[in-house]
Amino acid sequence: MFKLLSKEKLGDAVVKIEIDAPQISAKIGPGQFVIIRSHEYGERIPLTVADFDREKGSITVIFQTVGASTKLLATLEAGDSIIDVVGPLGNKTELEDVKSAAVIGGGLGCAIAYPQAKYLHEKGAKVDIIAGFRSKDLIILESEMEKVSDTLTILTDDGSNGKKGLVTDGLKQNIEKGAKYDTVIAIGPPIMMKFVSMLTKELGIKTIVSMNPIMIDGTGMCGGCRLTVGGETKFACIDGPDFDGHLVDFDELIRRNSTYRSEEAEAVEKLHKCNLDRFGGTK
Repeated sequence: MFKLLSKEKLGDAVVKIEIDAPQISAKIGPGQFVIIRSHEYGERIPLTVADFDREKGSITVIFQTVGASTKLLATLEAGDSIIDVVGPLGNKTELEDVKSAAVIGGGLGCAIAYPQAKYLHEKGAKVDIIAGFRSKDLIILESEMEKVSDTLTILTDDGSNGKKGLVTDGLKQNIEKGAKYDTVIAIGPPIMMKFVSMLTKELGIKTIVSMNPIMIDGTGMCGGCRLTVGGETKFACIDGPDFDGHLVDFDELIRRNSTYRSEEAEAVEKLHKCNLDRFGGTK
């Protein structure tokens, strides 16, 4: 059992939890993930670790309550326990040679981009963060990102924060102002990563993307997280989750990610109040 040390709502459907997991926090690095099973009846949920504290022995994950299992996870409070947390899984992001980076996050992807930026900032690299959200109300981790970046640009689709545009616009503007990046790290919706990678390919800038395909066991056994990279089949859980953005078949990834939408919607519909009571979700 893994105890919840804290819980914070970052928005209507976004939750941040800190979990007591000393063995995981001792080994985990930027880019790696864990698989969580919140209850006996819960599904396995792969979540990239947004932060970790080796001295405290904790890891922090941020998730959106979009399906039945994440909704169940969100019912837990500080002091409650999670039945399973497995990790660290996947490979650490290779950042040792990065000197100047644009770290780009889209929506909840900022929770994954943040530890990358934090690591680079702490090792003395130049870090410009570009974060994109649909609207001002959905902005998360603004103060945290500001602390680990040389410049922070936050853009919204509707301009409600005063800066309307896409993350690709922010990247172009930085480069036009003279920024020279040896690496771009893009994490967020596949469509966002696709267009960032298209732009950086034109500009000749190395680009790392973090993949989030359908995943079950996290060990390469199920094959659910397969994707095509450079014409070859790869598995996000053991070969990634990071890949060369210029080689990923994003169109295939987008199609596969929509495979179980009807089943997910049905599961959420069945998760009514009596189920929450049964699993200890209401106090």
